[in-house]
Amino acid sequence: MGKLRIGDLELENNVILAPMAGVTDLPFRLLCRKMGAGLVCMEMVSAKAIFYNNKNTEGLLEIHPEEMPASLQLFGSDPEILAQMAARIQERPFSVLDFNMGCPVPKVVNNGEGSALMKQPGLAEKILTGLVRAVKKPVTVKLRKGFDDSCCNAAELARIAEACGVAAVAVHGRTREQYYSGRADWDIIRQVKEAVKIPVIGNGDVNSPEAAKAMLEQTGCDGVMIGRAAQGNPWIFRDTVRFLETGSLPPPPSVEEKKRMVLEHAALQLQYKGEYTAVREMRKHLAWYTAGMPHSARFRQLINSMETMEALREGVETIFR
Repeated sequence: MGKLRIGDLELENNVILAPMAGVTDLPFRLLCRKMGAGLVCMEMVSAKAIFYNNKNTEGLLEIHPEEMPASLQLFGSDPEILAQMAARIQERPFSVLDFNMGCPVPKVVNNGEGSALMKQPGLAEKILTGLVRAVKKPVTVKLRKGFDDSCCNAAELARIAEACGVAAVAVHGRTREQYYSGRADWDIIRQVKEAVKIPVIGNGDVNSPEAAKAMLEQTGCDGVMIGRAAQGNPWIFRDTVRFLETGSLPPPPSVEEKKRMVLEHAALQLQYKGEYTAVREMRKHLAWYTAGMPHSARFRQLINSMETMEALREGVETIFR
């Protein structure tokens, strides 16, 4: 299993937790790191929100020593504000500064941010040049295949990023138009890998250890990024690392292991967010953890009526009995 180096940072392994808004918060990152993720990526943070001292942004920027190394992801479209805010936060303990050029959400794209920047290579070049100059830490960028089928320019943008001094690129094999539907095109990841010398991290449809191995072999990419497949399944990092190292899989988590993970996740949510937010945040995670289990549909209905951590714990004890 190959090591992955991003700038001057060498990771334990090349299996990475993808950034996901509303999912890869501090509690979830701690669990995924504990399960073996070589790098965890934070939820994307608006450079403008940092600029205007938005009160909700501070929580998104919080980092725990036990999750390191961590990648902090910024998004925006103003080169000056992005560079200034990167410089302002660079003393925080993140290991890598990532720039988002992949988010497909309309409110982000309609502001000319996220994957909308795939249509503006000149502006992307200005932004990336400014970020690399602003911070001493490695800068990476997350791309999509392109904006739509008429604009599949990931390889071109990867070359621009490399010329700007970017240390690595992550490529999701879907266009913005696809969102998360259809099959991810792994061939675009291969094309990007052939276009640049910096590390390339593949993303899209890595939903099992076997898929991670297949992506590495088919594309020649240097690392894999796991997103939705980690929802309710932090064990996927342990399993993937083991499979890439030995070719064998550990036994799946027992019911008792699953229960312990869920309760640990809930305790971390309570610690960092307080009971009101923790209970509500855990609802989606509980739906993911229990998908496919007997009586899980009834349990999901029950979850949405839970108001206290005590009720949540009792519900967890019942479903995992």
